[in-house]
Amino acid sequence: MAGMGGGLAPSGGTGQDGTSKSGGVLLPFVILLFFAWGFSTCLVDLVAPALKSLFKLNNFQTALTQTCFFGAYFLMSLPSSWLLSRLGYLRAVVVGLVVMMIGCLLFAPAANTGVYYGFLGALFILASGITLLQVAANPLVALLGKSETASSRLTFAQFLNSFGTYLAPFVGSALILRHIEKAPDPATLTPAALEALRHTQAHAVQAPYMIIAGGLLVLALLFWFLRNNDKAPQAEAATGLGEMLGMMKHKRLAFAVLCIFVYVGAEVAIGTFMTNYLAQPSTLGLPLSKAGAMLSWYWGGAMVGRFIGAFVLARVSPGKVLTVCALIVVGLITTSAMTSGVTAGYSLLAIGLFNSIMFPTIFTLGIEGMGRKTPAASGLLCMGIVGGAVIPPLTGFVADHIGSLGLAMFVPAICYLIIAAFGWSARKPVEAVHAAETLEAAPAAAAH
Repeated sequence: MAGMGGGLAPSGGTGQDGTSKSGGVLLPFVILLFFAWGFSTCLVDLVAPALKSLFKLNNFQTALTQTCFFGAYFLMSLPSSWLLSRLGYLRAVVVGLVVMMIGCLLFAPAANTGVYYGFLGALFILASGITLLQVAANPLVALLGKSETASSRLTFAQFLNSFGTYLAPFVGSALILRHIEKAPDPATLTPAALEALRHTQAHAVQAPYMIIAGGLLVLALLFWFLRNNDKAPQAEAATGLGEMLGMMKHKRLAFAVLCIFVYVGAEVAIGTFMTNYLAQPSTLGLPLSKAGAMLSWYWGGAMVGRFIGAFVLARVSPGKVLTVCALIVVGLITTSAMTSGVTAGYSLLAIGLFNSIMFPTIFTLGIEGMGRKTPAASGLLCMGIVGGAVIPPLTGFVADHIGSLGLAMFVPAICYLIIAAFGWSARKPVEAVHAAETLEAAPAAAAH
C-alpha cells in the first residue's frame, strides 16, 4: 500500500525549518526502502491463495493471512514510534530491516513443519518490521532535502513502492503459484504421498522469502554503516495513545480515520481474493499462476493513477475527486458481480487505477487544518490501517456463507460508499468549514 506511514512526527533536521538542506548519499537508499516493503506487502496476496490450496482453507481462513499482516500495523505502531524516539531514524531502519529478515527466515521452519499457523506467525513478524520501517522512512524522505520539494520526493518514493507491488505478482506467480497448480489431485494420493506434496508446496511458498531475506540483509548492513551519517535528522518524542485518541473530537479527522480503515480493508480484500476470483471458470478461468500474475494489473493501475492523479488533484477539489473515484469503484464492483467472463474479471482489475489517489487524499484531507496537532492526527490515521486485518476476513466470511466471491465483493463496495461520503463532506477547504461554523455559532453567542 503506497503512502502508508507510521504515526511519529519528524523533527529536528539541519535546516532552520527542521529539514536537511540536502539528502546527500542517504536519500536514494531511504527511497529504496519503499520498494522493499511494497514488494513484500504485495507478495502476501500471492501467499494467500497458495496457503488456501496447500491447507484446504475456506475463504475466511485464507483472509487470516491479512489479519496477521495488517494487525501488526495496529499493535506495533506505538512501540515502533517509541523505539524510533530512542534509537533515531537510521538505527530504527536497521532494526526494522532485521525484523523483516527474521520474519522471512521463519518461513523455512513453517515450510518444514507444514503448519499453517507457522506461516501466520512469520507474516506477523515480517509486518512488524515493515511497520517500524514505515514509521522511520516516511518522515526521513520528507526531511532529507528542502521542505518545498518534500512532496516531490515522497511522490517518487511512493512510485517505487508501487513499482514493487507491480513486480511482486510476476515473481510470486512464477515461484509460488506455478508449483501449486501443477500438483496432482490430493484425493488420488496416499497419506505419505500427500504429506510429501504438502512439504514440496510449502517450500515453494518459502522460496521467494529466502531471496527477500538476502536482499534485506544487504540493506541492513548498508544502513548500519550509514547509521552515524550527519545528514540524518533527529527524531521527536513519540506521540502517546491518549493524545491520539483525544483527537477524535474533530469530526473531519474522525471521519478520515474511518475512511483509512475501510479503504485499506477494501483494497486488501480485493487483492487477497483477486487471484482466486480470476481463476474461477465463471470469470477468466485462468491457471492459478496466470491469474496471480494478472494481479500486477491491479497494482500497476495504482502506479499509473498516481501520475494522473497528481495532475488532476492540482486543479480539482481533492474531496470531489475522491468522491468520483469511490463511486466509479462501486460501479466497477457492481459490474463485476453482476456479469461473468472478461467483463467480470477486467472490471475488478480496473479498480486499481481509481484506488491510486485514495490513501494520500484521505490522509491529507484528514490532517488539513490541524496545525500543531498534526503529528497526533497523523498517528491516529496510520492506526486506521488495521482495516486491512478486518475487512478481508469479513469478505471471506460472506463469500463462504453465500457461496459467491463476486457477490461478497459488495462488502468492499460498502466501504467505498463511505469513502465517497467523506470526499463529498470534505470538498471544501477546512478553513471554509471553520468559517461557516463560526458564522453559525455567532448568532447563538449573541443571543446569550
